[in-house]
Amino acid sequence: MFESYTIKDIAKALGLSTSTVSRALNGSHEIGTETKRLVLEYAEKINYRPNPIALSLKEQKSHSIGVVVCEVANSYFSQAINGIESIAYNRGYHVIVTQTHESAVREEANIQHLLSRHVDGLLISLSAQTTDTTPFKYLQDKGFPIVFFDRVAADIETHKITTDNYKGAFEAVELLINEGFTNIAYLTISDNLVIMKERLAGYKAALDAYNLPFKQEYVKQCSQGGLISEDVENAVTCLLNMEDRPDAIFTASDRLTTSCLFTIKRMGLKIPADIAIAGFTNSDVAELFDPPLTVVRQPAFQIGQIATEILIKAIESKRPVTEFAAEQLQTELISRASSVKKVLSNKL
Repeated sequence: MFESYTIKDIAKALGLSTSTVSRALNGSHEIGTETKRLVLEYAEKINYRPNPIALSLKEQKSHSIGVVVCEVANSYFSQAINGIESIAYNRGYHVIVTQTHESAVREEANIQHLLSRHVDGLLISLSAQTTDTTPFKYLQDKGFPIVFFDRVAADIETHKITTDNYKGAFEAVELLINEGFTNIAYLTISDNLVIMKERLAGYKAALDAYNLPFKQEYVKQCSQGGLISEDVENAVTCLLNMEDRPDAIFTASDRLTTSCLFTIKRMGLKIPADIAIAGFTNSDVAELFDPPLTVVRQPAFQIGQIATEILIKAIESKRPVTEFAAEQLQTELISRASSVKKVLSNKL
């Protein structure tokens, strides 16, 4: 069992007042160098740590950060959370993670809960159902620290950390085209999300660059973001039952990519012989799937770190924050067998 020491314990051991010890621990210029040294050395010796509850009462801060994501089991968000915690822990902040499961109602409830626990700031990635960003705007106007990452609110001026979704989508579709696939479908989630609009734009631009027609019927939405397997199965079945069926599918989210692969295999089809796949996912085992998946990978861990650094800076700022960071990181396209048409000719 750990022993818990207080400022009073340090003061009693060193024959100092509690106020002197407190000022020394906080680096006050009112305390002499030798006294500071004695206090800090003794505090280190007994492994003194400030009481977080006492600190929050004194400073009106909880030293905690609220995180709102769609799903912790999502590879992208689990990696982002690891990045968030790697920074928060070293800066003395606890992290409270909540999941929306793509529900705007649950998102609002989660934020209310986090605020009731007096978190010092929020890291938010919007749910697929979110259309009303008024609550976030209200918090922003009140000066409450918020950083959006990945799924951002376009109409709110605040800190935003994203990836180049347009380029990531363009490169993936271009790869499929260069492999010889010309009828490429697009599997997406809610078009409420900025990232989905950007990825759709990249998909369209790649088709246009290679003089391929955009077919609206090739675009299918899974409103629950792939969380419900029936949604993905219905979308894929609809595509593959078309008279002019696609020969490849580009998937626009982490969960959709892996769910699409499993759905196609359940239907008894072969990848890429019957249909090819390429899409966004941060799954660490994408190369172990059969066949290995061609993916657009995002620097999720780094995004989590950058978002947390910016949030803590905003939390600890002595002045109102009026300038906001908007950082965009690059994606990485990793080509594997799920999109390689040459695999077919090699087997013939």
